[in-house]
Amino acid sequence: MMQTTETTPKPSKQLGHRFEGIAKVTGKIKYAAEFSGPFSKADLAYAFIVQSTIPSGNVVSINRTAADRAPGVIAILTPLNAPRLNPGPPQPPARRNLSLLQDTEVHYNGQPIALVVAKTLNDAKAAAAMLQIKYAAKPARVNFKEHLDDARWPSNPGKEPAGNHRGDLQAGFTKSAAIVEETYITPIQHHNPMEPHGTIAWWEGEKLNVYDATQYISGVRMSLAKTLNVPVDYVHVINPVVGGGFGSKGSMWSHVPLCAMAAKVTGKPVKLVLERGQMFGPVGGRPSTINKIKLGASADGKLLAMQHDVLMNASEMEDFVEHSESPTKNLYMSAANSVSAKVVAVNLGVSTFMRAPGEAPGTAVLEIAMDELAEKLKMDPVELRLANYAEKDPSHDRPWTDKHLRDCYTQAAQRFGWSKRKAAPGSVTEGNALIGYGMATATYPANRSAAQAVVRMLPGGRMFVGSGTQELGTGMYTIMAQQAAAGLGIDPKLVDVKLGDSTLPKAPVSGGSQSSASVLPAIQDATTQLELKLAELAIADAQSPLHGLKALDIEAKDGRLINKNNPSQSDSLVDLISRNGGKPVEAMGSAEPSESRDSMTSNSWGAVFAEVAVDRDTRMVKVRRVVGAYDIGTLLNDKTGINQLMGGIVWGISFALYEEAHIDPVYGKVVNGSLAEYHVPVNADIGEIEATVLNIPDTKFNPIGSRGVGEIGITGAAAAVANAIYNATGKRIREYPITPDKIMNA
Repeated sequence: MMQTTETTPKPSKQLGHRFEGIAKVTGKIKYAAEFSGPFSKADLAYAFIVQSTIPSGNVVSINRTAADRAPGVIAILTPLNAPRLNPGPPQPPARRNLSLLQDTEVHYNGQPIALVVAKTLNDAKAAAAMLQIKYAAKPARVNFKEHLDDARWPSNPGKEPAGNHRGDLQAGFTKSAAIVEETYITPIQHHNPMEPHGTIAWWEGEKLNVYDATQYISGVRMSLAKTLNVPVDYVHVINPVVGGGFGSKGSMWSHVPLCAMAAKVTGKPVKLVLERGQMFGPVGGRPSTINKIKLGASADGKLLAMQHDVLMNASEMEDFVEHSESPTKNLYMSAANSVSAKVVAVNLGVSTFMRAPGEAPGTAVLEIAMDELAEKLKMDPVELRLANYAEKDPSHDRPWTDKHLRDCYTQAAQRFGWSKRKAAPGSVTEGNALIGYGMATATYPANRSAAQAVVRMLPGGRMFVGSGTQELGTGMYTIMAQQAAAGLGIDPKLVDVKLGDSTLPKAPVSGGSQSSASVLPAIQDATTQLELKLAELAIADAQSPLHGLKALDIEAKDGRLINKNNPSQSDSLVDLISRNGGKPVEAMGSAEPSESRDSMTSNSWGAVFAEVAVDRDTRMVKVRRVVGAYDIGTLLNDKTGINQLMGGIVWGISFALYEEAHIDPVYGKVVNGSLAEYHVPVNADIGEIEATVLNIPDTKFNPIGSRGVGEIGITGAAAAVANAIYNATGKRIREYPITPDKIMNA
């Protein structure tokens, strides 16, 4: 198959609205838990997960007598009667140890320990409350800060990775004119997408069908096949849209195979939807990190040594590493650099990916340290960053595929009015408010994986494009339509798009900001093959005006095939297909990361500036405005791209001021496990946001020139707010979230 990784892309006409937007706002689109499938609602059973109430120990007994007799109950699965499954955890996209009722051991408060299936959800919940469960509790470790002496390298690979250190660290610090050495803390955070996790499963003989709210339909398919010991081809996963995932839906969690198990046992289609409180624990979250950062610089601001050591909580079930040390390795140039990441095992649920894993907390802490260093050196924070601008990747000593971060600093600073900033904290007031300016750098790796796509030119002039990717609200439908249309030079409104179905050509997980960078090159390849097929069809058609030409002389444009050398000579695609059997013309395409990934580093970049107002008396913080400029390669769609950046900035504000899971120190339960008490910002909490992009293609990274935008928006934003709070108050807060009490007590 022809590869097009070095081909200059055809210009894409943007859709001015989201492809699926009207269907969403009119309620026509169905999310995973809303489907009825090829069965009646009367046949559908409802499952409810029963969770442990202790953090460590064993289930000794479960008295089911009352629950079995409760109205509507169909089945109750416990560790004593659940079907036996394959040993070992599922693999893609990351190792996950699940709780599938295979033993009686309890590892954390909230772990699934039983499943009740009934005719209605209320029946299932009522019966679940009737179960009489006895435990043999064991001593639990809940607060990882009390066990830091037990920190260790993660079990995989189980030792310090190569490349964690470069240069003479001690010599660098000895030569430094200014040193910052502080500890910065980020809390446990939990995803709260509007759509909770949900699954509907039903069997047709030995074949399993699943509607699942997931960011990785192929991953769920592979994981279910392995867990349930069925061939991969016997598992069909469907998910046309996701109501938000942000990493939580990037892995298969316990509820998915539990739902499939219940469907198998009962012989009925079963729906299992997590309640909001069940989103805290059984489906992961961001771990807390303790970051010890030491920076040393010469009098002119040149970094001579950087050290960043991070400790974090991990579940006793599985190690997951939040690499908050990652930005320290390559964001700034420093000859001497040392980082480490260790975990402390506790009795909490397994941690997982959360928007911009690693870089979100990493920039949140490093960029405060950089602000502190700038103050010690009496330098402007932007000038300090420019003094340490990394022209190449210092961690691998190799070039970037592209980088225009300098332009981001310049443009964002100018639009924000950074030149008006007063360096002395507390210098600017408005009535009872202290006004502060802060800034930080944003960064996130540019990722790309192998992907496939299929395109068809249909009779009547419409086009079809399909790929087994996912729509998380990021705009995949929209940009897939644009890319397919660009390949044949037609209006994107004439393109039908299908995704979210595991029978479609395979695509990677929608995580790591890689979907557009992976899937669109595959579509480009597919449309190149389709254009060639159509040209060959016309060349062989005696009735075509293009009969007998060479394929290289023909291009598709405006629904026609045109002779490049004589544009007046053309053939309508509708007529061509009609004359040749009236059947769709189909082509498959694929794309893989280019060979440059081993010789170059790809990142996206940004500069974020924030203005805050802090009340003198209450210390309440209002983020009045945020300005961000980003270098993300080609902006594929103005609306969907800027939407993602703005959403990330909102989450960065949330990171800075609101989000934190509070763990009961005895029972290990998330005590604020609801949207009423787990604080996230609402519209009234957010001021003006202005996000722009440079829109400079990075064709060394991929042929489309685009890098992902889903995650970079959150990076840097939290630190920009934190630094603005310091500029307003003179209070340096090094532990997130920055709440009024911390400012008062600083």
